[in-house]
Amino acid sequence: MGKPEEISSSKMFGGYNRRFKHFSPTLGCSMTFSIYFPPTLPSQKIPVLYWLSGLTCTDENFIIKSGAQRAASTEVVALVAPDTSPRGLNIDGEADSWDFGVGAGFYLNATEEKWKNWRMYDYVVKELPKLLDENFEQLDTSKASIFGHSMGGHGALTIFLKNQDKYKSASAFSPIVNPINCPWGQKAFSNYLRGDKLDWEVYDATCLIAKYNKFSTPILIDQGEDDKFLKDQLLSHKFVEACKSVSAPLVLRMQPGYDHSYYFIATFIDDHVRHHAQALKST
Repeated sequence: MGKPEEISSSKMFGGYNRRFKHFSPTLGCSMTFSIYFPPTLPSQKIPVLYWLSGLTCTDENFIIKSGAQRAASTEVVALVAPDTSPRGLNIDGEADSWDFGVGAGFYLNATEEKWKNWRMYDYVVKELPKLLDENFEQLDTSKASIFGHSMGGHGALTIFLKNQDKYKSASAFSPIVNPINCPWGQKAFSNYLRGDKLDWEVYDATCLIAKYNKFSTPILIDQGEDDKFLKDQLLSHKFVEACKSVSAPLVLRMQPGYDHSYYFIATFIDDHVRHHAQALKST
C-alpha cells in the first residue's frame, strides 16, 4: 500500500476535515476516503468511528451533510468515511443502474468473476485500518466503532456482528437489515455472489444475529416512520424479531415524520456519535 495523498483540508469545529486518495490493492483501483480529525493535544491518541454511506454516495456525502463533526469534536473521536465502491475500472454494466455497480458496493466480497474487484468488505475491515495504522500515528484503530446509513447501515451491522474483536459498538440509520428478502439486496447479491442463497446469508444482519449476538453495547438504530423505503426495502421489523428471538441488545427508535434523507441523519447524528464515544471510552 502506498502512502495516501492528501487532496483537501478544511477546518471545522476546531479540527480538520481531510480527504485522501490512494491505490487500493484490495480493489485494484485508486480510492478516496475522508477523515475528520478532532482538536487534540499532539500526543493524544484518537479512537476511530467508521461511517459507511448508502447507495450512490461517495466518501464526501457524510462529511459535507451530516454535521457529525460538532459532536466528534466535543467527544474527541475521529470520523473515517470510505467510498462506497471501486471506481474507474470501466467494467461493462457498472454504471447502468443507480443501485448496482459504481456507488453500490454493498460492503461484501464479490465471488462472481466479473465483479471480482468489488471487495468492499475486505477494504473496510482489513485494508483501511492497516492504512490508517501505518500513516496516521494519532489514530488508535484498536479502539474503533462503526455506523452507517441504508446500504451503509447494512454494512455496519454485518461487519460489526462478524468482527466484534475489531469494533466496540455499531449503529445505523435506516439500514437494509434483511437484504436477502428485499429488491435492492436481491439484485446486488444475485450479481455479486451468484445464485446460492446460503452464501447471501453471511451478509444479512437478520440472519447473522442468530449466530453473533453476544455483545454488551446495544445496537442503536434510528428509522424514519415516513421513509418511503421502510416497508419493501429496509424491513426493520425482521431485524427486531431476530434480535428478540436471541435476546440481542437492540435500541430501535422509530422517528415520526422523518424520511430517508440526510436531514433525518443530521437531526439525530449527535446521539449516535455519543453512543459510540461512550463505548470507545469505556474500554
